[in-house]
Amino acid sequence: MKLLMTLFWHTTQLAQGLQRVAYAGLLIAFATHTHAQSLQQQIIGTSQAFLEDITAQHLSDNNIQGRHSVKMGRLDPRLRLPACSIPLQVSLESPAQPVGRVTLRVRCDSNAPWTIFVPGHVNLYQEVAVAVRSMQRNSIVQHSDVQLAERDVSSLRQGYILNLENVVGQKLTRPVQPNQVIAVSALKAAAAVNKGDAVVISASGTSMFVRMPGMALEEGTVGQQIRVRNTRSKRIIHARVTGPGQVEVAM
Repeated sequence: MKLLMTLFWHTTQLAQGLQRVAYAGLLIAFATHTHAQSLQQQIIGTSQAFLEDITAQHLSDNNIQGRHSVKMGRLDPRLRLPACSIPLQVSLESPAQPVGRVTLRVRCDSNAPWTIFVPGHVNLYQEVAVAVRSMQRNSIVQHSDVQLAERDVSSLRQGYILNLENVVGQKLTRPVQPNQVIAVSALKAAAAVNKGDAVVISASGTSMFVRMPGMALEEGTVGQQIRVRNTRSKRIIHARVTGPGQVEVAM
């Protein structure tokens, strides 16, 4: 009986000891997890504040009108870093301007230094030119064809236009649909002279000025050199387009 009591006592003590070890292990794990969470929150908070500041400065320095929003990416929850005893240092890793996808470099310069890269995204909303209706390739854009509407320009990779005056009168290089942003690459200068058009050829010198009829053999925009046939002499010359139906040659 005494032996059984002794065995029971030792078993109870062993179980209590194991419980204490397990409890201590849980406390350590909880403390480690809490520290990791706290440090990650510090990294994200510091990064977001930095990104907000440099974005506002960038927009102000470049006189960019529009609203913006900043969002930080998530860090790997398994990340384990030692606590930093001094303020974290943050810098913009890429790209050169804080718009769209960005990467921040966050580092601790204490006795146990470390560096981590934090992803983020800056959305920039501006009023840009969009199509009011469907338009075909080679259409000449009219005032009634476009309007300004707010879009997130951080996702527009083909360029965008802020002023309608830079769109109206231009020729489309590809079709566009209603509410589609008019990309810079979708426009080209409309021809002032088209192939087969009757044109007036002007030639001037120090003491003379001559005007003669001609026919354009190719289209051209203002300032462009095109081939023109002189209707009277039948000669083909190169002339510079100066306006609708107008070209000039140097004498």
